Amino acid sequence: MKTSFLSYTARIVPAFCILTALTGMVGTARADDSVPAAATNQTQAAFGAIAGVVRNSTKAPLVGAMVTAVRSDGKGTWTTISGNDGIYSISNVTPGEYLVTTQADGYPDSAASTLQVMAGKATRSDIAMAVTALPAPVVISSTQTPAAAAPATAAPAPARGNIAQGALAHLIKPKAYVAPPVTTASLKAPPVAAFDRPAVDTPESPFPGPLPSAPVPAPAPAANPAPVIPNVPDALQSPDPAPPGVDYITPFAYGDFTWLNGSSRNKDTVLDTKFFTPEVRFDTSYMEDFNQPKDHTIVGATESFRSGEVQIEQASIGGDFHWENVRGRILLMYGLFATTTPRNDASSPTGSGSGNIGGVGQWDLQNAYKYVSEAYGGYHFNVQHGLNVDAGIFVSYIGLFSYYNFDNWTYQPSYVSSNTPWFFNGLRVQYFPTAKLKIEPWVINGWQSYAKFNGHMGLGGQLLWEPKEWFKLVANQYGYGEDNLGLPNTQRIHTDDSIEVRYYNNPNNGNGISKMAFSLTGDAGCQYGGGITCHNGPNKSDFLGWMAYDRMWFHHDLFAITLGGGQMGNPGRYLTLLPPIDGAYAASGTPYFTENPGQKAHMQDGTITFQYMPREYITWWAEAGYRHSDIPYFAGRGGVTPPGGNNGLPQYYTCASGATAGTNDLPTAETNCGGGLSSVWFPDLRKSETKLSIGVLVKF
Repeated sequence: MKTSFLSYTARIVPAFCILTALTGMVGTARADDSVPAAATNQTQAAFGAIAGVVRNSTKAPLVGAMVTAVRSDGKGTWTTISGNDGIYSISNVTPGEYLVTTQADGYPDSAASTLQVMAGKATRSDIAMAVTALPAPVVISSTQTPAAAAPATAAPAPARGNIAQGALAHLIKPKAYVAPPVTTASLKAPPVAAFDRPAVDTPESPFPGPLPSAPVPAPAPAANPAPVIPNVPDALQSPDPAPPGVDYITPFAYGDFTWLNGSSRNKDTVLDTKFFTPEVRFDTSYMEDFNQPKDHTIVGATESFRSGEVQIEQASIGGDFHWENVRGRILLMYGLFATTTPRNDASSPTGSGSGNIGGVGQWDLQNAYKYVSEAYGGYHFNVQHGLNVDAGIFVSYIGLFSYYNFDNWTYQPSYVSSNTPWFFNGLRVQYFPTAKLKIEPWVINGWQSYAKFNGHMGLGGQLLWEPKEWFKLVANQYGYGEDNLGLPNTQRIHTDDSIEVRYYNNPNNGNGISKMAFSLTGDAGCQYGGGITCHNGPNKSDFLGWMAYDRMWFHHDLFAITLGGGQMGNPGRYLTLLPPIDGAYAASGTPYFTENPGQKAHMQDGTITFQYMPREYITWWAEAGYRHSDIPYFAGRGGVTPPGGNNGLPQYYTCASGATAGTNDLPTAETNCGGGLSSVWFPDLRKSETKLSIGVLVKF
């Protein structure tokens, strides 16, 4: 019986509650968390922000201080109050030069500091309040009148401070902004006592920035004891102690994550502007399959398609648009990916033609989307560290490896990554409660599908947590969708979870090893309903797999070697890539490799990959790989193309002459072809494959 929405919700909701609870374990929203921020490659706001910590002369947080920012041209004033931890933040500030002053009971007003606020940036200014210095006693002699007496003053001493900027920018590595010298020339009133900020070398002052000299303040009077510093665990304190220039406001910008598998190693973006961030990718490869298929066709891969030829896997151009919190992205897809990606989507109707099998309905969605890799529009909300709502085609994929080969440690990933989705079509929400955590729910058409298969949309989501620069955890969940053409009562669930750990880092090791890291991924899922079961029985349909990789960089990251692989079991074959026999695609199927419930499929693979990276925009690579299956699956010497080429009817058997048999029943095909079994053509499928590959990857 079909599972109801309520029963499914009862299973899914607790899982999302656990993810939400994890948010609280990772970090509690603090006052400075309200500074708007954008994720990597996200939108750039039209406003700026000012944030920091107010402390007293003993460096304890100062509660209830009023911080006022006034534009130098007098066209705006913003005011806020510091919280229990001394943190203040002023968001939605129009760009320009500002004079910032602070008032607190028991303290003189602070001197105004001049800050330059930029659109899409958060300018940080920590404030240390000074107490009023007590004047030295004045001695008046009998020969001296009171008017002639001069008070003794302390010699001025320099004050140190920290003015730095966080980032709301759309890049993960924002360009540093250097604040102009602090002056009081534009003040309309005489300046009051100068800041007494902590020294640069103290943990409370991670961002250097000199301020002008100021008198040395006297210690705080006993009547005003320092507030008790809240007992907050080090991992949750904000702002974190950090070296100069570290950004703890923009999500995942506090560290260098270019070492990650599945993340671009570009540290900068060429020709970036406030409105548009361009992106260009080229992927060219040469592969040699030791099975030597005569039709040059490589089977069962998502990155390997032709043997013995130089081919362009990907040629893409596009980028990100961002203006006044509105965001959009387009990345066009040309090359072999434009053909091989849509053909694995069984939901999409294809163009008309004799015997052509569509997916669901009309309008030829495969051709409509085949040249589009990503396309979405959305809005960025200034909530905590950012909230993005996007609709369209996006690549919050399941399976650790990136949709794009330039970002990966190896060229051909293992089955756990190859056989799970690269893209989704629908709605996503990206919520960043902290700079180290993303929670991303999805409402999508289905499992890597342009259209909806049956009656249910798919639900899912991603949890991404990077608490340290050397560690990443990503968990993807999917369910509720009815993702089988012609099986309206069968639902699919899936979990995909990965960790990445950089266990060695020594960038100054000369020509030796500079970094080492590993990744581990586990996948589990199944289908149920409509006579199909997750466990046991003749109609068992499930998925279980893993993959692991270890990578070593050396010679200052100029070279890298990655060794790894994995395996999968997929009874029912519902996620096993269909071999393109006679031009077969996901919707057509093929009688030569059926995908019925209960049919076995167990596969293993391994690769060793060498990469040469002379610039951050280019990678030269070479890879050797071996793959094995317990069923005939990979193309052999005879290939998978009938005599004379594809006949346009891949859902039927083909005669030895190349003509279609007009049936998917083998005895009938023998009769129709006129000569028994020998008159029917069969593809040459093998149980193993060895392949050598080389290529070049470029990304700007």
